[in-house]
Amino acid sequence: MTKLLALAIVALLGAGCASNTTGVGYYWQSVTGHLKLMQAARPVDDWLADDTAPPTLKQRLENARRIRAFAVSELALPDNASYHRYADLQRRAAVYNVVAAPALSLTLETWCFPVAGCVGYRGYFSEADARAFADSLDPTLEVAVYPVQAYSTLGWMNWAGGDPLLNTFIAYPEGELARIVFHELAHQVVYVQNDTAFNESFATTVERLGGARWLARASDQARADYATFDSRRRAFRALTRATRERLKAIYDDAALADGTKLQQKLTVMNDFRQRYAALKAGWNGYAGYDPFVTRANNASFAAQAAYDEWVPAFEALFEREGRDFARFYDAVRALASRPKDERHAALRELAPTALAASDALRP
Repeated sequence: MTKLLALAIVALLGAGCASNTTGVGYYWQSVTGHLKLMQAARPVDDWLADDTAPPTLKQRLENARRIRAFAVSELALPDNASYHRYADLQRRAAVYNVVAAPALSLTLETWCFPVAGCVGYRGYFSEADARAFADSLDPTLEVAVYPVQAYSTLGWMNWAGGDPLLNTFIAYPEGELARIVFHELAHQVVYVQNDTAFNESFATTVERLGGARWLARASDQARADYATFDSRRRAFRALTRATRERLKAIYDDAALADGTKLQQKLTVMNDFRQRYAALKAGWNGYAGYDPFVTRANNASFAAQAAYDEWVPAFEALFEREGRDFARFYDAVRALASRPKDERHAALRELAPTALAASDALRP
């Protein structure tokens, strides 16, 4: 997810300037925020030996330790310092991301940094800082601020203890906890500058494939809990994907005046909320997607799209490589080394039918 600390450390140690809109103050909050997070982290063994630690937390940490070992032995993910410590941040999110897009476009505004390149978000450790930055943006833009439960420093901080487990996601259902750990570790395998969709879709593919393997060995209860969680997520993502398609078709229609586009957009957004209410009615009171629906706009829809755009292609590549994770990672590294246009063309060739809808959404 957000790659704040890695890029901030590099910037402050003399890697050069990022963009004119990213000052030293932004990097400073990144560095100090992550250092506070690191200072709050203690080895999992220490938590397990702590008589004052809640039994439920100890159980979850034991499970997280098994998940971490599984990531190495079964998924060929990095065997390093990350996710062997735990921190309680006393807040609901690790960081808060700011995203923005024009009123008639699903193309995110971007900000450029050392190491991470140009990305479609700005991350803050303080929600107040994130909202202050959002308020400072061009008022013609649609802006969203949303919590992020986990992020990766791309392996750059393993020398200092690595990325820790956090209270912001440790209580998730077992299958979802496994997927988060696998996703963030995947970012340490491959990361390409200036291609957020490639990076996030690759990590999402690893989390899905790895999560399925983990759950195959999990308890019946863990599988049942995850099935409920995942069925809601799939239904919601199908709804948002369909909404993006409708919005994209409106924005790209050169025959429509802007005023007409805005009217049709309003109709689509109202229909989205009505369809969500119908979905939610069958979820036994689950309201986890309410915040997204409340703030839903072009920026939030566009940010979500990056996480599944190329997943069908990566899944096809995994099959081509014999469902062998090490070979799969080598093939992804080979793709990552190619120019962006060639990289995307190769991905389209891997799953042309499945990616037809994605092509329709791509700006």
